[in-house]
Order: sequence, then C-alpha cells, then structure tokens
Amino acid sequence: MMSFFLKSRKRKSGQKNPNVNKKKDFPSKVNKALDEEVESESDVDSNEFTESRDKLYSSEDEEETAQQKKLRLAKEYLSKLEEEEAQKKEEADVLRDAVASRLQHDISEQAGKLTKKVADLCICPKVEDLRIFRGHKLPLTALVISPDDKYVFTASKDCNICKWNLETGLKEKTIKGGRKGTEDEHIGHTDHILCLAISSDGKFLAAGDMNNMIKLWNPQDCSFIHKFKGHRGPVTGVSFRKGTHTLYSCSSDKVVKVWSVDDLAYVETLFGHNSPITGIDSLARDRAITSGGRDKSVHIWKITEDSQLLFHGHDGSIECVALISESNFVTGADDNSVSLWSVLKKKPLTTVKNAHGERNGLGDEHWIASVAALQHTDLVASGSKDGNVRLWKCGAEYRTLSPLFNVPVKGFVNCLKFSNKGDFLVAAVGQEHRMGRWWHLKDAKNGWVVIPLKSNSI
Repeated sequence: MMSFFLKSRKRKSGQKNPNVNKKKDFPSKVNKALDEEVESESDVDSNEFTESRDKLYSSEDEEETAQQKKLRLAKEYLSKLEEEEAQKKEEADVLRDAVASRLQHDISEQAGKLTKKVADLCICPKVEDLRIFRGHKLPLTALVISPDDKYVFTASKDCNICKWNLETGLKEKTIKGGRKGTEDEHIGHTDHILCLAISSDGKFLAAGDMNNMIKLWNPQDCSFIHKFKGHRGPVTGVSFRKGTHTLYSCSSDKVVKVWSVDDLAYVETLFGHNSPITGIDSLARDRAITSGGRDKSVHIWKITEDSQLLFHGHDGSIECVALISESNFVTGADDNSVSLWSVLKKKPLTTVKNAHGERNGLGDEHWIASVAALQHTDLVASGSKDGNVRLWKCGAEYRTLSPLFNVPVKGFVNCLKFSNKGDFLVAAVGQEHRMGRWWHLKDAKNGWVVIPLKSNSI
C-alpha cells in the first residue's frame, strides 16, 4: 500500500501537468497588462511634458515677437522722423541733431513738461478783424472746435446745437431742441444745454443739459447716438480723455461720473466735492480735474489709483478750470481772480486779484465765467461778465501771470476755446450767465466770436 502510494506520487511528479503552463502564462499576462498600463501612463506624461514644453516655447516666441514688434515700430518711427527732417536738412550731422531734438520734443510733450513760448508772438486784433456769428435765440452757454479746426459747435439755452463752417461762416446743421417735458417724444435736448465736448478723433460730440442727461451725437451728420442717464442734477461739464473715448462728466449733484462711449456704458462715480461742481477738464492721462464752486476747492481725480488731489486757494467760488499741461492748470473765481497752479502745490503759484478790473461795490460784479489754455504753452485767456476777453502770459515755471491785451465782446463770456493750432480763439457770448439769470444785459447780443491771434510762429 505504501509502495503504491509512492509510485503514484512518483508518477504524478513525473507527469507533465497541463496547468503548469497556465500558471506560468497568468503572471506573464498580468505583467504584460501592467507593462501596457505603465507604457500608457508614461505616454501621457510624455505628452503632457511635450505640451507644456511647447507652451513654454510658444510663450517665449510670443514674447520675442512682441519685443521684435516694439523694435520694428521704433525703427519705423525713427525712419519717419528722419524722412521728415531730411526734407528740411541735408547734412548728416544736422539731420542727426534734428532727429534727437524732435525725439526730446515728443518725449517732453507726452510727459507734459513742454512749454512753447507763444504769448509774446500774439498781437491784439482790431475790432474789424473779429468775426461775429449769430444764430441762437437765447444766450450761448458752450462751444467746441473740431480737431481739424474747420468746424465749431455751439450750444445755447434755446436747447439747440449748431454746427458752423469756419471757412464759409455758414451754419451747416442744427440739432433742434424741444420743449421741457417732451423727452420721450423729442430726440433733441429739452432743457438748457450747459456744456459740450468733442473726442480727439472727432467721432463723438457730447452735450450735457439741465435735464440731468448727457446726449451723444455724431459730429459729421449731427445724428443721435445715445443718451447717458445717471446724474441727479444738471450736467455742468463734460470732457473726453485725449486719445480715447472715455468721457468724464460733472454735475450739480456734487459727483463726477466716468462713461465708456465705446461700450455706451456707465463705469463709475467719484465722490469728494461738498457743493455743486462747476467745471471739468482732462488731457491724456487717466485723470480729470474739477472746480468745486462754493466749496472753494479743485480736485484732481486719479482714476486708476482710485485717489484724488485736493487744492484750495481762491476766496470765492471757483467757477471754471482748464488744464495747461499735465502739471499745471488755471482757474477763475467769482471774486474776480485768476490763479495758476502746479499739481505739486496745494496753493496757487500765483493769483491775480481784480483780473477784469475794479468792481463797482458788488462782490460778484466781474466774476470770471470762463478760462481757457493753449495747451503746453504760456498762453491763457479769461472771460467775465464785463464783456471782455483777456489774454495772459504765464511766466517762468508758471509763477507769474502778466496781462497781454484785452478784446471787448459785449455780454457774458460763458465759454472760451483755443484752436488746436493756436491761431485763433473763440468765445461764446450771451445776455445771461450760462448757469442762471442773476443779470440780464439788454444791450448784449447772443452769439459767438472768432478772435484771430495774428502770428506766423504759433
């Protein structure tokens, strides 16, 4: 029995078991599957590495491309300057100096540090040289000049906006206003228009009125584009940021609002004034400057930094403000004073008392209703109730203000604008102040005047 058992054990041990290969095949299949899984994971990692590497290289290529683009644009700009200066200069050394001077000029202008001396080149025009235009039934309140100096847009208390051709002296278009209370029926303004602004590319004309609204118009054909609602008081000032379609507005509701004209949308509201705001201006930087009226303050709003600069100096209500450059500005007040400022000083650099002559016992007799500045120059102008436009020369570093000459125009000088080339000045004149009816000058006539500044060098 034992022998049989041993034999069977021997036989079984000597037999070829069919399951042996299966036992060997099983781990091999498992290993193969594992190998396939490992290979697939490694492939994924490899693909991810390749993609990330490609992204990295592509981003480097894009960065290099951007740098190359900047270099190309700089070379094109230099070649353009060389071509322009080569037409004037032929010698290489002179050409090099001319290009360097032109570059420095452009850099200074962009930084707001360039001041052209043009005040001494202006000559007081004769009365017969003034061009006077009539066309509004009620006092004019605002005007703007197109970027090419070919057209003037005027606004009035009659709710109309007129487009004038300076060359022919004819009125080409009229945006007619309607009666108060017909806002839903009438496309034009239905209350007194207080301010105008035109974009630097001449594509948009903005007008603010007593009805708390801003309306956008096409300056080419005077067609309606859009209206902005949001202010809770009369819109007293509008201004386009230079080189953009960003619009700033101020109101008697004591706030400044920012609008995107491209998107036809409201952006934000800026708070800070304690009384109705009377005027606003802006240049290329993302900033706006406002005159605060009875709170006797000027605010410079730094939009991107979400901060503001505060200035005090006049004894009376600050009625108007105009930027000379990014660093300096001029203001006028109802106490008959004009001041020059620097953004680095909280007080005026200089103030001219009784800028429009002695007052006749009334504290607001000759209040300054408007100021204007020929940007990046030493020439500014002011207008008052006394019916005079006075031109001033800014001294070195804007520390002095000297009178140049006086141009009589009968009536309230409610708005002043220099042409972009600086060869003339336009004034909006009315029988009443643009904001109210405190006086009514019966002898004055409603219209606007072109004042030539005779100089071949401006």
